[in-house]
Amino acid sequence: MKCGCSVKKDADNITAAQGLKNDAEHRVRKLAGKTIFITGASRGIGKAIALKAAKDGANIVIAAKTTEPHPKLPGTIYTAAKEVEEAGGKCLPCAVDIRDEGAVTKAVQEAVKTFGGIDILVNNASAISLTGTLETPMKKYDLMNNINTRGTFLCSQACLPHLKKAKNPHILNVTPPLNIRPAWFKEHVAYSLSKYGMSLCVLGMSQEFKEDGIAVNALWPKKAIATVAVMVTAGKDALAYCRTDRCFADAAYVVLTRDSRARTGEFLYDEDVLKEAGVTDFEPYSYIPAGGPLPDSFIEGYSPQKGTSTRRPQRAPLMGAPGKEWRKFLIRSRAFVTRSSFTP
Repeated sequence: MKCGCSVKKDADNITAAQGLKNDAEHRVRKLAGKTIFITGASRGIGKAIALKAAKDGANIVIAAKTTEPHPKLPGTIYTAAKEVEEAGGKCLPCAVDIRDEGAVTKAVQEAVKTFGGIDILVNNASAISLTGTLETPMKKYDLMNNINTRGTFLCSQACLPHLKKAKNPHILNVTPPLNIRPAWFKEHVAYSLSKYGMSLCVLGMSQEFKEDGIAVNALWPKKAIATVAVMVTAGKDALAYCRTDRCFADAAYVVLTRDSRARTGEFLYDEDVLKEAGVTDFEPYSYIPAGGPLPDSFIEGYSPQKGTSTRRPQRAPLMGAPGKEWRKFLIRSRAFVTRSSFTP
């Protein structure tokens, strides 16, 4: 592993202006001086959360694998660190495979040595293979479970002694609600098991560390998020079905600036968090103006077989209705990957 340095209401956490375009000018910098350890933050949702916090003057620890440019995907831990610093934060980029206990431990120690502690952990990194039981080699099964469930547990375990000493400590897992529906297992049992392992960490740790005042929550996108991985794998046209990663980052900011003793053990959707915080217009979050963002995976009331909501009709997309192939791109580049995937 290489390391290098390079309650008010939730509505107060974000600006009332829709789309939060001028949030840095209108909100209190609640994460100033806070140290946030984020896995898989060299690109995608993890980086978006890092940049949002950096605007407050937060200290960001980027724990991810990408040290050299990917042939298709831009971004490394070092380019992400530069963006964090340009946004107003401090950054410690660490080359970490979260399956490696020694590497995780060393990164946490380096973070504490550099910034004096850890206030927040964001378990964002995960591996993905949307394959059926017979099509999933045990190598991929082990990869997903070792990164998603074990990696989340390991990073939490390593950070918890320092979170216990922090003021308003949080753990936020990028993982879906414990929605036990056959539809979310039948096409990719192994992947769903690994993600629900992350969710079970929320269920258990939120109660285990409740008396310590450590909030442990889950956050998941309600609509598909546009990332470079989506564009590379599904093409630019697919972005019409997406929201920008700023939507998820804004919601994460709200959750991470709440009183940690007030709310824990919650399984949240980004859109619902922002609505509670006072956002009513989500159009500014659309990647393409007047586009038609589609539901992400693991959404209550959404049928992946039909591609439509069982509760209410979705707004018509700009293009034809997506088929089975689109569902493969609804889980994006928050993932470490096999040879056919991407590594943040």
